[in-house]
Amino acid sequence: MADRRVNREVLTILFLCILWYLTSSSSNVVGKMLLSDFPYPMTVTMVQLTSITVYSGPFFDLWGVRKATSEITWGYYYRLIVPLAIGKFMSNVFSHVSIWKVPVSYAHTVKATMPLFTVILSRVILKEKQTYRVYMSLVPIIGGVAIATLTELSFNMTGLLSALVSTMGFSLQHIYSKKVLHETGVHHLRLLFILGRLALIMFLPIWLIYDARSLLHDPVLNGPTGLNHKVVALLVLDGVLNWIQNIVAFSVLSIVTPLTYAVANASKRIFVIAVTLFILGNPVTGLNVFGMTMAIMGVLFYNKAKYDQRQVKLQEPLLPSNALHIQNGGSSYKVNGWTNSKKAQWYAV
Repeated sequence: MADRRVNREVLTILFLCILWYLTSSSSNVVGKMLLSDFPYPMTVTMVQLTSITVYSGPFFDLWGVRKATSEITWGYYYRLIVPLAIGKFMSNVFSHVSIWKVPVSYAHTVKATMPLFTVILSRVILKEKQTYRVYMSLVPIIGGVAIATLTELSFNMTGLLSALVSTMGFSLQHIYSKKVLHETGVHHLRLLFILGRLALIMFLPIWLIYDARSLLHDPVLNGPTGLNHKVVALLVLDGVLNWIQNIVAFSVLSIVTPLTYAVANASKRIFVIAVTLFILGNPVTGLNVFGMTMAIMGVLFYNKAKYDQRQVKLQEPLLPSNALHIQNGGSSYKVNGWTNSKKAQWYAV
């Protein structure tokens, strides 16, 4: 029975990862096609947040996803949920700006620097120190992104900076989303719904100020024969794909360790780069491809180094401490006097 359960879980994760890769690559291709004709990254973000809010409620109720717990205090809500929602729409906007300004393959190569941001943010926020091998694994990531940047034929500084900012935002989201899921016991899909709805409410005034007025007089969207149906169709399709991608990504994040999620995310990036190069056909040089490959390999080395570091921590002897609450699965229990580093594995990515 135990083997059957493990096999079923492995097949579920494999299916979710394949679906994640397909929806992510499709979303990136559609997003690039859309932003090439319709340069409004804030509006694209607005449509995506609206899609999450409109589709999630009825679908999750129909699916039987349990309601969010009412035990989350307002203090906790403002301290973690609100910043997560802000990070969600900010990261999405900058991600769309990067895809608009530079090729998708280059944007995802830059996003391979996520381990660098994760190491820095984990050090600052969680006071987590890394091993020498973890730090060394960052060298090929930085080197690969630098080579890809220097040899990128369609380089744009705004695209580069936007990709870096969005990557930092997604790093923070991964760290704190796992923390919220583990500490509150809220269903991962309900957390997605909460974040999407809250992000939509906070982002709406910004969108009205910057994009709404321009859209009323935009010749691309409002042609002589009325609305541009191609742009509208791409907006709707992009919103649906992004919604599905978010559901799958949150599902993967909820059932695997941060390390497994990081490996899956790195593999997804390779898949997206390959698919977009094949479909969109942006010109690349041999050195450019070498830089991309070097950066992705660095991510894989980083994941291996983190795995080894975590195994060492788990084998450490019990350390004296005060009475602590240890999170285990979805439950919490108290240990008087002793604890190990089990909790660290949930917060370190």
